Amino acid sequence: MSEVKLAVLGGSGAGKSALAVRFLTRRFIGEYASNAECIYTKHFCLDGRQIHLEIYDPCSQQGKLSLTDELHWADGFIIVYDISDRASFAFAKALLYRIQESHIGACKKMVESSVFLVGNKQDLCHMREVGWDEGQKLAMDNKCQFCELSAAEHYQEVVAMFTKVLRSITSNLKAKEKRRPSGSKSMAKLINNVFGKRRKSV
Repeated sequence: MSEVKLAVLGGSGAGKSALAVRFLTRRFIGEYASNAECIYTKHFCLDGRQIHLEIYDPCSQQGKLSLTDELHWADGFIIVYDISDRASFAFAKALLYRIQESHIGACKKMVESSVFLVGNKQDLCHMREVGWDEGQKLAMDNKCQFCELSAAEHYQEVVAMFTKVLRSITSNLKAKEKRRPSGSKSMAKLINNVFGKRRKSV
């Protein structure tokens, strides 16, 4: 069984929690600001391969940009912004910059990470503040994938987006397995202890 660790990040009100729960449970939970960090866990099969998925959903703190723990823990990132809120787009841009910045830093693992930029709340098109072309350009500039969707209305598109990023991650993990040092599992346990958030099995 493969372990996949995915961080879903975004500013307050972007709908990152709703997006994660929509994928995991099919339910749309609406908007809420969580003051607690959670890791959701789920077992499922992807392309005939058993996956143990952990999704990290941090508390809603628009000012947090250090990402030190996340950069070392996650195999991939979904960066979420609200198309009707330009401030959330600016925060997503800052998050992507921080991730890209790590490519030339000490965190070499990030070179092989998968990143997906998501413009959420497409159902609020009449209130749009961020154009589709702006999201596409930001994704191209940061060499990541991009889509717009609505966690509220587009369950199948949510599943398709998560499936794409998970396929990218598992492909990277296959390559890593051939050269992973023996001490990496103990390091993963150490990081998990540091990153010991509330876990929710779904």
